[in-house]
Amino acid sequence: MVPSAHVDTFARDNLPLPEAMPELLFELPELQLPQRLNVATELLDRWVAQGQGDRLCVQGESNGAPQRWTYADLQARANRIARVLVDDLGLVPGNRVLLRGANSAMLAACWFGVIKAGGIAVGTMPLLRERELVPIVDKARVTHALCDARLAEALYAVQANCPQLTQLRLFNGDGAAGSLEAAMASKAADFDNVDSAADDVCLMAFTSGTTGVPKGTMHFHRDLIAACRCWPPQMLRAQPDDVFIGSPPLAFTFGLGGLLVFPLAIGASTVLLEKVSPDALLPAIARYKATVCFTAPTSYRAMAAQVGQHDLTSLRKCVSAGEALPAATRLLWKQATGIEIIDGIGSTELFHIFISADEAHARPGATGVPVQGYRACVLDEQGHELPPGQVGRLAVKGPTGCKYLADDRQATYVKTGWNLTGDAYRIGDDGQFEFQARTDDMIVSGGYNIAGPEVEDALLLHPAVAECGVIGQVDAARGHVVKAFVVLRPGQVGDDALAAELQTFCKQTIAPYKYPRQIEFRDSLPRTETGKLQRFRLRG
Repeated sequence: MVPSAHVDTFARDNLPLPEAMPELLFELPELQLPQRLNVATELLDRWVAQGQGDRLCVQGESNGAPQRWTYADLQARANRIARVLVDDLGLVPGNRVLLRGANSAMLAACWFGVIKAGGIAVGTMPLLRERELVPIVDKARVTHALCDARLAEALYAVQANCPQLTQLRLFNGDGAAGSLEAAMASKAADFDNVDSAADDVCLMAFTSGTTGVPKGTMHFHRDLIAACRCWPPQMLRAQPDDVFIGSPPLAFTFGLGGLLVFPLAIGASTVLLEKVSPDALLPAIARYKATVCFTAPTSYRAMAAQVGQHDLTSLRKCVSAGEALPAATRLLWKQATGIEIIDGIGSTELFHIFISADEAHARPGATGVPVQGYRACVLDEQGHELPPGQVGRLAVKGPTGCKYLADDRQATYVKTGWNLTGDAYRIGDDGQFEFQARTDDMIVSGGYNIAGPEVEDALLLHPAVAECGVIGQVDAARGHVVKAFVVLRPGQVGDDALAAELQTFCKQTIAPYKYPRQIEFRDSLPRTETGKLQRFRLRG
């Protein structure tokens, strides 16, 4: 193992044991990476060093103010942030830094500032509440945070319950004394990036577990660059003059890859939007003349009906991931725009897409084939490879793989070197992989992963609820929606008014996208003799 640059060794100390790690493949020549590697040098600094600092890098708006930064602009801000982290906040390589904010140029600068300083970026969804943030901060032993001023209230509450989180700076506020921008103003615009080892952790991405307990997935500097050299050049084939845009937050690896890492890897530009509903995304594509769009199937379906109201002539490539792409949605979008969607499946554990098909090979109902650099197969319950046509568990291996932070669930996700994604697939006669269902209790709705037990825990906090069970209900528009079966306490009336009250309560307790869109009141729930909830019986 190459000597680590980390002074704080928490991440390396909590990697899975060698025997629990997935088998990694570095078979492609472009995956022969150097032993010392800093992602910020590769994605950002090298363009400035090559004399391309004046190229457009990031566009968007923040607090209503337009932003248009070149590569040199982003580098200067990231360098100043790195200096604030090191000089003012005492960050040492290996410390974890929580990042909170909607997609913006400043959030991108914070991400690069952390990486430059040798820190580990811990992205969090802007919608998460205190209840969801505390376990992340505790599990990752987060010591520093850079937070959008508009989200400060929840983080102050977290800080009160997490004594190790001692250093906090706010950005995108009024720039007053004590803000990140005020601290940056006195810093030089140069910084010597930490000489990280290629296998130093640079990113912790948290994902919901089926039990509702978050899982921290750890990624090396090497992982992010390896991902850049597999799916993007093979399936996306974007160019330096492309303008990327999309809806996934940078806290999701789908968004971090598609809207920051991948465009900057080729010297392209990206549009980072704070508001990314379908109603906002379409006019933004027209306004910024975007050429490459990343979003979930739900958004493509919603946008298809409004395409005629906007000038989308600049758009040439559309990428879907986050949930299975229905054949009807693929057809609807192509009829509306003439563009064949590039579908793919990835996972937070492997960072990004590992099975995909480009426009020429797209087939309704199929996800695609393994991206070069990855291998995939379908396994039965005993771990034997199944022939085409038979349904089993999707297994993947490649240059990236699952590395949970101090989590026994590593043994469930990784078996005999394979990453088991929790998806049921079969292989068609043409060799393409065809999605069948999830093999666990995860609910995938509108591109978001939602753990049923987490929603159940929120509902049980309401004084009217005696017990409840939550499942994913098939839905034409969103793939699945969260449905709750609720048993009330004596004296409560299960009517529409109470259902609406429970939905509002959930939105205030956990991230709003997790709330149950359907509620059914019951006298009892199916349970085993030992009292375990039988969710499969709720699914009918």
